[in-house]
Parts: sequence; structure tokens; C-alpha cells
Amino acid sequence: MAGEEPHWPDELFADLDRTGPVPLYYQVSSRLEGAIHSGAIPAGARLENEIAIAQRLGLSRPTVRRAIQEVVDKGLLVRRRGIGTQVVQGQVTRQVELTSLYEDLQGSHHEPGTTVLAHEVMSANDVVAARLGVPPGEDVVYIRRQRSTDGMPVAVLENYLPREFRDISTDELGVRGLYQILRARGVTIRIAKQKIGARRAEGDESELLDIDDGGPVLTMERIAFDDSGRAIEYGQHCYRPDLYSFETTLVAK
Repeated sequence: MAGEEPHWPDELFADLDRTGPVPLYYQVSSRLEGAIHSGAIPAGARLENEIAIAQRLGLSRPTVRRAIQEVVDKGLLVRRRGIGTQVVQGQVTRQVELTSLYEDLQGSHHEPGTTVLAHEVMSANDVVAARLGVPPGEDVVYIRRQRSTDGMPVAVLENYLPREFRDISTDELGVRGLYQILRARGVTIRIAKQKIGARRAEGDESELLDIDDGGPVLTMERIAFDDSGRAIEYGQHCYRPDLYSFETTLVAK
């Protein structure tokens, strides 16, 4: 079960060749990788600490450390603050298309989860006003959510909407994607301007994403427009880079 110490199959490390030419760290990392791919060690499972593994296998701690690092470098394990080394849940790869993260998770057979962190009407500052095409100081709807996939935090989403959407409820935001909610209100989202980047986590983002303080995050800034050309949503989002990536297709002209 995810989060518990894994019960490795007895045969997984039973026949390590301790005298042959293949390094022991490589034998351990290869078998660990195979067990993760096969599901013998399930997604979300925690590994014992290096000392316990070394004692279990009768190997030196540096050998075990190098073996684990090999698997971490391949993106199959992640070292999580306060938890230890854990098998990565399947990474979410998102096509750069005009869809919401909620829809993308559902479409890729992941179970999306949402925690609404803020939901209020506020005065638009100069940046938000310029993005939404409204006067500075005008009321806008501010929404901040933590999005998870299969129980693992993957993104912190901040969105600003024109004030007529202040009737969107917290309950709706907890169970549906924002674009689904807007479409249910008759909005046709036609085009968007989007910028993808990276930076260090700020404020409470490290805690919300369960990463190291100031660790790297992927970012996306998006302005979505309806079929009349009006800005309908401005979003500033950040994502865990070990669980999330963007994918796009480039065509030569």
C-alpha cells in the first residue's frame, strides 16, 4: 500500500552475484528499477533507510546509496522531505493545449484532487487589471487551489476572473475543473496566451507541493479569451517538476 514500507519479493535480491564483474550497486539498482516497473514495489511506497537496506542485503551503505541514487536519477524514486525515499507516482505529461489541469488528469486516467485555499472577491492590482482588461481597483474573483493527482500534490493554481463569476462556489471548485465550470455558464474559451517557465518555490509553495524549501518549480502564466475576444481568466500556476511536464509538437514552416 502507498506510504507503507515495501515488502520486497524474497527473490528480488536473493541471487546477487557478489564475485562477478557486474558492480553490486548496478545489480541492486537494476532490480529495484525492474520491481518498480512491474509493480512489485508499488507507486507511493517508501523505501527503508539506507542503513536498514544495507543490513538487509549484507552490503555497504555507500553501495546502497549509489544504487538508490541511480534510480532517483531515472525519475523512478524521489526523496521527500520528512518522509524519505518514495516510489514516484506516474508523471503527468500535459499537452500544451487549451484545457484545464483537471481535465488533463482525468483524461490521462489519474484521480484529480482539489483543496481550495482561497476564494474571494478582491480589487484588481495593476498587473491583474492589465491582464483581464479591466480598470485597476475593479472587483475581480480570486481563486487559489492545491491540485493533487492520485493523492500526491502536483500544482498550486492561482486564477483571477471577471467579477460576474463571483457566484462560483467553493463546493464547485472542489469537485470540478475551472474551465468545466465556466463552460457550464455558457463561456466559450476560444484562445489563450501562455508562457511556461521555471523558478524557485516561494512562500508556502514548498509546503503545499511537498518539496524542499526553495526547490525548483515549473510555472505557467495564461490569459484565456472567449469567442468575443474578451479576457475571461488570468492564471499563474506552479508545478512539481518531478511529477509534471509539458509536451508540445513543433512543425516546420
